[in-house]
Amino acid sequence: MKLQGAVCIVTGAGTGSGAACAIQLAAKGCRAVVNYSRSEKEARETVKACEAAGGEAILARGDVASDADCRALAKAALDKWGRIDALINNAGITKYASASDLDALDAADFQRIYAVNLIGPYQMIRACAPAMKRQGTGSIVNISSISGVMGIGSSTAYVASKGALNAMTLALARALAPAIRVNAVCPGMIETRWHRDRFDAEGYAKFKANYEKTVPLAKAATPDDIAEVAVWLLEGAAQVTGECLLVDGGLHLGKF
Repeated sequence: MKLQGAVCIVTGAGTGSGAACAIQLAAKGCRAVVNYSRSEKEARETVKACEAAGGEAILARGDVASDADCRALAKAALDKWGRIDALINNAGITKYASASDLDALDAADFQRIYAVNLIGPYQMIRACAPAMKRQGTGSIVNISSISGVMGIGSSTAYVASKGALNAMTLALARALAPAIRVNAVCPGMIETRWHRDRFDAEGYAKFKANYEKTVPLAKAATPDDIAEVAVWLLEGAAQVTGECLLVDGGLHLGKF
């Protein structure tokens, strides 16, 4: 896909990997819809960074758990630029809970996490697919997690939501071909506020150090590391669909 002049919606683009995706796309001349649900200040900064990088960007508030909001995001892109070429489903949430503590999660926890992490991407794809099909081409990247591959992560509900997202990626890659490619990126630890907000400074440093002792590449990913892969799947992977790429520093290989 030629990104110069293309239109891409990035959900959860106020911070972290979503912001990095939007900015990297803008640097390639892409026009971006920068979505946020709560992080308005950060999302406005992302829009400014996109413009500074040489691309166009608009701000669009919306909760992907709401089908109406998803349709409004697609409409915002179409109203502004008349097309949708790409979609990066990055918005996600979790609740930290030990997998061994079966009382730490209830049905409401699962339903909210699934609403954002799984149903949200489905609703965004459904909202964007008609425009992509009319154009005859489109590309979708779901930001998933190594959690959905290895069964490890912040909580069982989160793990299950990402496993389901990976399975949905395969199903929709088949269903939407040949016009639309659908792939997923499965990161390990990313250096974002997701983990920093969970710990104090000392606890975060220890958590990161322990992770980096575990992974073969001995380094946690940055948001830019994840964005580079997502952008490549849009721009340089014309024969790739239905793939869940592990971007985890080799975590899935285990200790050696």
